[in-house]
Amino acid sequence: MVTPSPAASTARRRPWREMTVQSWFYVTLAVMAVLVAAGAVIGARLLSQTTAASDRLIQQIQPARVAAYQLQATLIDQETGERGYALTANRQFLAPYTSGQSSEHALAGQIRKLLPDDPQVIADLDRVESSAAHWRSQFADPIVAGVTPGRPRPLDENAADAAKSAFDDLRALFDVQNTHLQQARETSVAQLRHKEHVRDAVLAAMMAVFFLTVLLMILIVRVLVIRPLETLRRSTRMIAGGAFDHPISQDGPSDLRGLADDVDSMRGRIMEDLDAAQEQQRKLSELAESLDSQALELRRSNAELEQFAYVASHDLQEPLRKVASFCQLLEKRYGDVLDERGQQYIDFAVDGAKRMQVLITDLLTFSRVGRISDTHVAVPLDTVVDKALANLATAIEESGAQIDCPDTLPQVSGDPTLLVMLWQNLVGNAIKFRAEDRPPRISLTCEDDPDSPDGEAWLFALTDNGIGIPAEFIEKVFVIFQRLHSREQYAGTGIGLALCRKIVEYHGGRIWIDTTYTTGTRVCFTLPFDSDAGRTPTPVAPMEGSAA
Repeated sequence: MVTPSPAASTARRRPWREMTVQSWFYVTLAVMAVLVAAGAVIGARLLSQTTAASDRLIQQIQPARVAAYQLQATLIDQETGERGYALTANRQFLAPYTSGQSSEHALAGQIRKLLPDDPQVIADLDRVESSAAHWRSQFADPIVAGVTPGRPRPLDENAADAAKSAFDDLRALFDVQNTHLQQARETSVAQLRHKEHVRDAVLAAMMAVFFLTVLLMILIVRVLVIRPLETLRRSTRMIAGGAFDHPISQDGPSDLRGLADDVDSMRGRIMEDLDAAQEQQRKLSELAESLDSQALELRRSNAELEQFAYVASHDLQEPLRKVASFCQLLEKRYGDVLDERGQQYIDFAVDGAKRMQVLITDLLTFSRVGRISDTHVAVPLDTVVDKALANLATAIEESGAQIDCPDTLPQVSGDPTLLVMLWQNLVGNAIKFRAEDRPPRISLTCEDDPDSPDGEAWLFALTDNGIGIPAEFIEKVFVIFQRLHSREQYAGTGIGLALCRKIVEYHGGRIWIDTTYTTGTRVCFTLPFDSDAGRTPTPVAPMEGSAA
């Protein structure tokens, strides 16, 4: 006979040890779900019963009582109208008698509709209707028929007494009807209160059972899951602290014991990983030192390039000035002996030298954006735009340009000189590339940038009615020295929009051409908010007619 091992006997005696943490979690959730579902069903049933009792009281019995009171008042009005008509022979007194009969039928129908399942109420209503019909047919209608309108006469005392006696019987039925309706109300109120007490008691019991079950689940999870996890965590922390010979306790659910085995096997690899990490750290330190030296060399190289560009620009401009000056001297001294072709050659040489000077100056300006200084101060764009328009005053006056600007522009953080250069180039381009058949009309708008990822940028748009830019060239115009027209058509070096892009990107924005605008050119660009200035005042659309 084979004797089972103690471990196998323990597993058979304690099958819960083979359950995982996930299994315990599912068991706990299943118990809680069953309790919640049972509580929801019982609670819904109790609430439904309470609601039904409350609805019967509020929506049936109470309206039926009101309708009964109105029915009784209508019958009393009929009796009063009948007697008034009999005494005065005035048809005005007969109105409550005739109109009350239709109200009587409507109110009786309403009571039958409200309480169709209450035989006592229906029986009382039948008796009231039957007695009222008897009173009208036997007494009221004959009295009314015997009255001549406009000729009052004394009542027959016997007939009046008989009619009054019949209506008193009807009044007695009123009291019976009211008593039964009151009893129905009290019965409904008692049922409602009973159901509410039962509901509250059952819900309290359910809550108690629910909380006891929760406490039991917490205790089970604490003993079978949380405590073994805490033991494993303490052992793991000791190993992480350097105590690699510390034993790992294996207790709790099966997956926690498996985790303990994995931690124990991992302990042997920690030293190897630690040595590899130290070697990697040494290599990273060497790489960081190399990157620091390269960054230092790059800064030195940039400084040398900046100095070279400055010196080269000055050294190149001096010979160009001499070429232009001597060509002009040749033209002045020998102009009368040169033929037309020679004069043309001299003009070509002077023009080329001057254009080369402009190109060198523009190139130097382009290279210095964001390199010479790192100025970031609060800049009111109202002042910047005013300075740019003042620099273009002659061109604006000669072209007859009309410029529409918002009443107020925001404040941004940046370099005032570069921002003036930005607006001057954009407005200058709008004036330069104008249509021949109309004066330039330039409009500036400012609003919140809807595409800003953090929602903290201004969106500016400069719109003109000029010759426009074809869609296939919207990227080419932002490339340095790229031109779409010959120098004979429009002067310039082709650096304006490239310089604008560099200035906008230096300030953290972006610039593009709006291809949806087809009656001219619309240049859009963004600039970040000035955090110190906030968002006030908020710019709006430009005010029409505000010319620069």
